Amino acid sequence: MTETLTITARATVKPVFQSDRVAEDRRRFLVGAGALGGLAVAAPAWAAGFVELDLPGGPNRRPLTTAFPEKGAMILQRTRPPLLETPFGVFDKDVVTPNDQFFVRWHWANIPTQIDVSTFKLNVHGAVDQTLSLALADLLAMPRVELVAVNQCSGNSRGLFQPRVPGAQWENGAMGNARWTGVRLRDVLDRAGVKRGSLGVRFAGLDEAVVPTGPKFMKSLDVDHARDGEVMIAYQMNGAQLPLLNGFPIRLIVPGWYSTYWVKMLSDIEVLAAPDDNYWMATAYRIPDVPDANVKPGETGFKTTPISRMTPRSFFTNVRTGTPVGPKASVSLRGIAFGGDRGVSKVELSADGGRTWRATTLGPDQGPYSFRRWSDQVVAPTSGALTLDVRCTNTRGDRQSAQPIWNPPGFMRSAIERVELPIRKAGKGAG
Repeated sequence: MTETLTITARATVKPVFQSDRVAEDRRRFLVGAGALGGLAVAAPAWAAGFVELDLPGGPNRRPLTTAFPEKGAMILQRTRPPLLETPFGVFDKDVVTPNDQFFVRWHWANIPTQIDVSTFKLNVHGAVDQTLSLALADLLAMPRVELVAVNQCSGNSRGLFQPRVPGAQWENGAMGNARWTGVRLRDVLDRAGVKRGSLGVRFAGLDEAVVPTGPKFMKSLDVDHARDGEVMIAYQMNGAQLPLLNGFPIRLIVPGWYSTYWVKMLSDIEVLAAPDDNYWMATAYRIPDVPDANVKPGETGFKTTPISRMTPRSFFTNVRTGTPVGPKASVSLRGIAFGGDRGVSKVELSADGGRTWRATTLGPDQGPYSFRRWSDQVVAPTSGALTLDVRCTNTRGDRQSAQPIWNPPGFMRSAIERVELPIRKAGKGAG
C-alpha cells in the first residue's frame, strides 16, 4: 500500500511513505548500485555521427557520441571533464528528459569510475549538535519525497552570446527535466541539529581537482534556503538510480536554481558558522550585480554576486530556423517552457516580429519547477518566411526579455527565442 501526502508549506514536494517496501527498495538499490559501480567512464575515440548547431561563432558541426556509460547519443562538447549536450529533438518527445540523454557537466576530470556502495557514507559536520555518517541504507529508510524540476547549466546557450565569450559553447541543450526521488535536506540537517547562529550549508562531492592546487568544487546555500523543505538529496532520477555521470549514488537538488548548486556524487555536508569564501562561491559563478546580469561588452568595475535563481525560458521543439513550410499552410507548433524559480503563468506566440502576442495552449502542470508543454497553430504567409517568437511569463510576473543580455561568463541567457521558417515556392511540395 502506498500513501501519498502533500507538504502543507509547499505543495510541490510530495512525501511518499512506503513502509512495506523500504526493505525491498533498499535491497534492489544496493544490488543495482554494486553493478553500476563497476562501470568506467569511457573516453570516446570516434563519433557516432554529427549534428549541426546554429552558433554565431561556430563551430556548428559537432560530433554525436555514444561512448559514455549509460548514455545514448549526446552532443560532445568535451571529453575531460565530460561535457555532453542533449540533442534538442529530445525535448520534443516528452517534458521529462530521459536519463540516457540528460546533459552532463563536470568541473574536474578526476571523477570516480567505481563506487563501493557498501562503504559509501554521507558525512554531515560543522556547526551541528552531532556529526553524522549516513550510509545509503540510512537515507533509503528516511521518508521519501518526489519533485519534478529542471536542471539547467548556468552557461546554457553560451554559444549564442555575441560578442562570443570563453567557455563551453553550448547551444540550448545544457538542461533537462526529471522526476527526482530522495529525502529532504531539512530532515538530514535536523537529524544532525543545526546550531543557532549558523549562516550556511556547504556541499561537496567525490570529484577531485586534477592538480594539487586546484580548488575543491564546493557550493553553499543559506541555512534558511537549505532547510526550506524543497531542497533534496536525490537517489533516483525518473524512477531509476542516478546515472554515474549525473551524480550516482546521490546528488543535491536545488529547485529553481542553476545546476552549479546541484552537487553530484554528494558526500560531504558542512554547516557553516561564517560566510563561505571558497573559490566556487567567492570567485567563480558570479554575475554582474545589476538588473538581468546585463552589462556592455568590455565594461568593467561592476560589483558581482553569486549566480542563483533561474529566469523564465521557452523554446520551439518541433521546428527550427530553416524548417520549410508551404504557402498558406496550417503550421502546428509546440515547445516547452519553464518559469525559472516559479511556475509558468502563460506562454505567448508572436507571428509579426513581437508587435502582437497571443496565448498558446498549455499542457499539464507537473509543478512550478518543471518544463511545461505549449502548443499553437498558425497560417503561413504566401511567400517569404514565417517569423515566430515565443515568450514565457512566470507566476511572479517575470517575463523573457526581447533583447539578449551579455556578461563576461556567458551566464543566464533567457532572451525570447525566434525561428524563421521559409515558405516553399509553388510546386515545391505541401506544407
